[in-house]
Amino acid sequence: MENVPCTMKAWIYGQHGKPEDVLNLKSDVVVPELKEDQVLVKVMASGLNPVDNKRMLGIFVQAECPFPTVPGYDVAGVVVKVGSQVKNLKVGDEVYGNIHEKALDHPKQYGTLAEHTAVEERLLAPKPKNLSFTEAASLPVAIGTAYEGLQRCEFTAGQSILVLGGAGGVGSMVIQLAKHVLGASRVVATASTGKLELLRNLGADLAVDYTKENFEDLPEKFDVVYDCVGQCERAVKAMKEGGKVVTVSGAVTVPAFKFIVTSNGADLEKLNPYLESGKVKAIIDPKGIYPFSQTLEGLAYVDTGRVAGKVVIHPIQQDN
Repeated sequence: MENVPCTMKAWIYGQHGKPEDVLNLKSDVVVPELKEDQVLVKVMASGLNPVDNKRMLGIFVQAECPFPTVPGYDVAGVVVKVGSQVKNLKVGDEVYGNIHEKALDHPKQYGTLAEHTAVEERLLAPKPKNLSFTEAASLPVAIGTAYEGLQRCEFTAGQSILVLGGAGGVGSMVIQLAKHVLGASRVVATASTGKLELLRNLGADLAVDYTKENFEDLPEKFDVVYDCVGQCERAVKAMKEGGKVVTVSGAVTVPAFKFIVTSNGADLEKLNPYLESGKVKAIIDPKGIYPFSQTLEGLAYVDTGRVAGKVVIHPIQQDN
């Protein structure tokens, strides 16, 4: 077993505010204690998500964890210690996952923007063998949200889908899962001009430039509309009669519904074969990899809303 230190480097905040004002890199943060169903993961890479910025600003203050808080949901790394009730994982296993079971319902105090993180075994899956730690860290929240939304819509082979915000973290996964895993008959997706080629490469049959045309004016309507950008009022106009609209952002217009992802290692494990075969690919923004010391710059880039795919922090500094 690797000798686990008592303290670690971590990004941490003790009050709500803008990341550049409240988030600090500290080298003396206590390594989290393991509960019996948890493993301690040496973090090799951590994916960033818009929710990291929103939580820091205090938007979800009614269901927050205590201060001081280490942000971060997505992790890819190596198990260095296991709790007494852990059944399958062992020291040395390479894993990935979203460490917060309920994204906005009292998430853990110690997230993934740290050298170590403690997480329940059931929230993790073996890292796909062909993926780097960086690629694996880009996936859990995005692919988990995409998959859960499609399941909640009861999306099945032969159905059509419109994906709003198809070049973002969640949208890029919705396109791939609908087309290459669930057997969509037709996938249409929206993005800005420079990202249309990405949509086609992901599997979209039609890429719509939202700067030039309105998706609700398309001659076709869809069995499912997956809104990743918060345009629900317009989204419901693009669904077929009896269709479904799911949104993960913004206000909800009936009959659409909104959900917040529940982390689930079993779902990741179910999707691993598609990742290992290359049918579904990790999508990281060309400018989207930041070293641990530049986490603030990474969070600022996420906050622009212009990211293609994901932003990942790698490498995480490790004391040797």
